[in-house]
Amino acid sequence: MKKGLIFDMDGTLWDSSENVAASWTEKIRELKYDLPAITQKDIMGVMGLTMDKIADILFGSLSKDERMELLNLCCDHENEYLRKHGGNLYPELENTLIRLKENYHLYIVSNCQSGYIEAFLDYYGFGKYFDDIECYGNNLFEKGDNIALIAKRNNLDKAWYIGDIQGDYDATMKAGLDFIHAAYGFGTIEQSVPELEKFCDLPELMETLSEKSI
Repeated sequence: MKKGLIFDMDGTLWDSSENVAASWTEKIRELKYDLPAITQKDIMGVMGLTMDKIADILFGSLSKDERMELLNLCCDHENEYLRKHGGNLYPELENTLIRLKENYHLYIVSNCQSGYIEAFLDYYGFGKYFDDIECYGNNLFEKGDNIALIAKRNNLDKAWYIGDIQGDYDATMKAGLDFIHAAYGFGTIEQSVPELEKFCDLPELMETLSEKSI
């Protein structure tokens, strides 16, 4: 049986909000837009949303074409910035990925722009741990569709999605997979689901879940 763990990015694998905010503010100032600085709180408030919705929230004073153009410029700059500066990894992330890789195939699905996941993988050298990735920026698919796409594309017999916000749960249900809540992340889940208090606890949690499914 081929088993997979599919991870969300922000609030699950890392917190890049501080550096994302810095990169966006840098680009807005460079382009001389009369907009307030983008704060870490601003970024955390839109984590997990698709890029068009983020543009509507953060750049709502601009016309639709302007806000999407600015968003694309900010995202391109963000990818470059994160390749140089990274973000804040959750504790014991790499050691935990190594342990998980022994029994599971690992994947990433995010609502981010193209290049964002690659910036994360390149900066830390984590590409060797993940079999496949997908994101909204590549195909404009909703997260549930991309979760299902990864599971189908990689012929997974059993898979779990690990995410931190209600939208992650909803997307996972749409994809027909099991969900694990990264409770240390940015959001809460209304439903009763397996809770992960620390990323490094995931191998033990998977053992428990596997025993229950027998």
